[in-house]
Amino acid sequence: MSIRIGILGYGNLGRGVESAVMQNPDMELVGVFTRRNPSSIQLKTEGVPVLKADELPAWKDKIDVLVLCGGSATDLATQTPAYAGMFNVIDSYDTHANIPAHFNDVDSAAKAGGKTALISCGWDPGMFSLNRLYSECILSEGASYTFWGKGVSQGHSDAIRRIEGVADARQYTIPVESAVEAVRSGSNPELTTRQKHTRECFVVAKEGADKARIENEIKTMPNYFADYDTTVHFISQEELDRDHKGLPHGGYVIRTGVTGVNKENKHVIEYKLKLDSNPEFTGSVLVCYARAIFRLASEGRTGCMTVFDIAPAYLSARSGEELRAKML
Repeated sequence: MSIRIGILGYGNLGRGVESAVMQNPDMELVGVFTRRNPSSIQLKTEGVPVLKADELPAWKDKIDVLVLCGGSATDLATQTPAYAGMFNVIDSYDTHANIPAHFNDVDSAAKAGGKTALISCGWDPGMFSLNRLYSECILSEGASYTFWGKGVSQGHSDAIRRIEGVADARQYTIPVESAVEAVRSGSNPELTTRQKHTRECFVVAKEGADKARIENEIKTMPNYFADYDTTVHFISQEELDRDHKGLPHGGYVIRTGVTGVNKENKHVIEYKLKLDSNPEFTGSVLVCYARAIFRLASEGRTGCMTVFDIAPAYLSARSGEELRAKML
């Protein structure tokens, strides 16, 4: 039996989820739901309907896992709790400071509806979160560091596009190379947020828009730009389409620590991602965790979870016997 997947939102991430579903033979895409005109959307998957988002409640018994592909800035904080009581859901909510509150909202809704939910799933939060946890558990005495980029942040780009007067935007997160090398040396530097990354924004302003106001709103935006050295470039749509059409990303999780009675041995754990397509990789993470959500729901698990709560075997289409024989 195929796991029936629904997608809410068909932007870059929604297309990435569709692509990932196509690569997993135990899954099928059964519907895409959008706030746009459905007739304006052309799917890669033949025979799958595109419907208005307000038609979702009628699909409660036709979808095993609903993948929410909206932005964290304005969509997921309300959408995920709203649908968690009707569907088993998964999202990629990435406003780190608000994750505890988002978890509580989704947990309440999922438990009330007897459904299973997973929030903040992707590569960060998500895969990087797991590596931070694993490395801290292994090297209990040490320090952890996370660097993102250089790459396009979908969430930050979306947050800029929501500003009045902005027609389009791309935001690049860039690690400060001297900070990365200081960490790799094992010197355990104390680094502020501003010392670890810079942010570079390429913005297409609408005709007549107040560019000074837009730049100020970007640079002072809490949780996104206020704590970073941020550069804003205003360019044309043609320049953006020509020079910034890709969506690469990546980064590092590094843990340095010591072992031994006299702490004489130093160790460095480093997990690295280099991604040609941020949304396609994120979509692939969401899809394998959708499999886990389906299995946990089938076992009667309800409420909200994060990647910390799910055993790796639930992600794989392989049986336990196969995993032990080929992967262990």
